[in-house]
Amino acid sequence: MSEPLEIEHKWLIEYPDISQLEKMDNFECSEIEQIYIEHTEHGVKGRIRKRGKNGNFKYYKTFKKKVSNLTRIEYESEISEEEYNRLAKTKRTGYNIISKTRYVFNFQNFTYEVDRFPFWSDRAFMECEVESEDVAVPIPDCVRVIKEVTDDKRYKNSYLARKITTEELNL
Repeated sequence: MSEPLEIEHKWLIEYPDISQLEKMDNFECSEIEQIYIEHTEHGVKGRIRKRGKNGNFKYYKTFKKKVSNLTRIEYESEISEEEYNRLAKTKRTGYNIISKTRYVFNFQNFTYEVDRFPFWSDRAFMECEVESEDVAVPIPDCVRVIKEVTDDKRYKNSYLARKITTEELNL
């Protein structure tokens, strides 16, 4: 059996016009709370996530192992609210809870996720999962890319949980 791979591009983007995102195909919006935990599975420490809207949430635990700058082995499973609350008590020391709003939409047969954080008013993240590392990803017209950050560890959520990146963007 092959390992479950996540192959993903990531960009730092200007704060998006949400009304433009809402016009995209298959638009969805959800609230996410993400906690990095001491709990280890598959040889790595993981995270838990609460995701949903209007009081309807699902809970997940995820463990990722780096294969390359674009590819990770990702073990993710849905968990109960009780397990989420139990694992939340094992939050890693020095890591803050990440809260974000996620906008998901389709463009040219690709699914994009835009994450907006409460600590940034001028930027957000956009991610797109692909089938292989050599796939070229089109950028939606409603998004202005500042730079690709797939290879930049400062733009990983686990890094943001420790230190919010505030570099001058010169937009």
